[in-house]
Amino acid sequence: MKCDLVQELNFLVARMRSLGSSRANLALQPFGLKVRSYSVLSLACSDVTPTQRDLAEFLALDPSQIVPLVDGLETSGLVSRVPDPRDRRSKVVVATDAGRKMYAKARKITQQNEDETLAALSPEERLVLRDLLTRVALSGTE
Repeated sequence: MKCDLVQELNFLVARMRSLGSSRANLALQPFGLKVRSYSVLSLACSDVTPTQRDLAEFLALDPSQIVPLVDGLETSGLVSRVPDPRDRRSKVVVATDAGRKMYAKARKITQQNEDETLAALSPEERLVLRDLLTRVALSGTE
């Protein structure tokens, strides 16, 4: 296609995200997850022990978007809110045993999905893309 838009990185990244998210949402459907809920579950399974505010900041979502995501995962028995050992007034979101098992299964599917989405790239190109996107997406977060 010949148009200026395909030369704009913001458009290309947004299109790649849209295509990847659509494919991932379809792949995650059997688990009752979508990309956003999977992302929350992934962070809850990590050593990060995030608060809802941490989740909102890391995922670049409005805090009001995080509440229903955590509520849905909690209702499904995949996460729970527990007092933050660093600040008892706050709660952290942690995965339950069922959540860890679900995440392990869903992660395999998302990795397969990533392979399909990035099929046009060689393994070396995928590493370069991952490195570049990580640098841009996480700059200033440390």
